[in-house]
Amino acid sequence: MPRTLNLAPLLFLLVLSSCSARDFLTRHLASDLISASSDFKAPQSFLLRTGIVSSKDYPSPEYLVLQNHGWISAASVACPAGLLSPPCWNIVLSPSGVDVVHSSITGGEAAKSSISLPVARRELLGVTGIAKQDNSADVESEWKWVPLNEIGEALYSRDLRYRSSVGFRKYDDGWRLLETPVRSAQTMEDALKNAELIP
Repeated sequence: MPRTLNLAPLLFLLVLSSCSARDFLTRHLASDLISASSDFKAPQSFLLRTGIVSSKDYPSPEYLVLQNHGWISAASVACPAGLLSPPCWNIVLSPSGVDVVHSSITGGEAAKSSISLPVARRELLGVTGIAKQDNSADVESEWKWVPLNEIGEALYSRDLRYRSSVGFRKYDDGWRLLETPVRSAQTMEDALKNAELIP
């Protein structure tokens, strides 16, 4: 008796093999694309200004934290000509502040009066939801700051979590994270700027 051959499983395998991993927006793919984004990977920097600064720059919360740790000291001084928002402050690194700052930067930066210090990086905690509509999707994720050094530890809590929503779009080669706005979708940079603190 001749056997009949069922071709359905074979056809299903052929169709499935023609699809790429990026054809289906899963939480795993969304996590990989968010984590690989240059905006997400960009470290958070803090601009430390020493010397005479106006009251609009000092006392900011960050400077008060550094002063509380004993890394800087500030004395009230007369504002030089052209510097608005009196009173002015002369900010000086303490010996322990010099050690902390020098461990966070390269040698050439140390002599400047404005030093950009990398202080934290983002860590993706996970994708919490995907809302798809046709070839567009909004992906919600949670993330936190991970301090890179002592200054980062002082300025950024590891316990705070943030929620961001970012736009994705399906192209002929699969799903992509939006780097530029398309309609009402939010870019990764905007999503990070507009992150909400999770209670």
